Amino acid sequence: MINSKRLIQLARKWQKMAAMKRMRISFPRSAAEQNSSIANKGHFVVYTTDEKRFSVPLEYLNRNVFIELLRMSEEEFGLPSNGPITLPCDSTFLSYVMSLVQRCMPDDLEKALLTSLSTCHFSASSSLGPGQSHQQTLIYSY
Repeated sequence: MINSKRLIQLARKWQKMAAMKRMRISFPRSAAEQNSSIANKGHFVVYTTDEKRFSVPLEYLNRNVFIELLRMSEEEFGLPSNGPITLPCDSTFLSYVMSLVQRCMPDDLEKALLTSLSTCHFSASSSLGPGQSHQQTLIYSY
């Protein structure tokens, strides 16, 4: 059995620990939300092969480029049961595609982009050696 002095000491120790937890500094909500896998309303989260996180508007799902990227992702990585969706491209390419879609990409450019996707599959399991990368550049400007 615990004597009363020891019980008081334990109670004070627990009170100090509780006070320390209340004084703990936490991250601002916006920084914590960036690292979470939960997307903002009207968006979905995808990752690229170089592990960069992108929040993509749901409207982009109507574009053939994103449909093709998601199909290629399913072929290469399978359907994730409870993990994130990984697209088979790097962050530079996805940023470029998102900027084109945001600026209302013309149909001929979308067809060229789809052709380049089908001929140059951005495969993480390609036949290239370690440290090598296959790059294809598609440039469009207004």
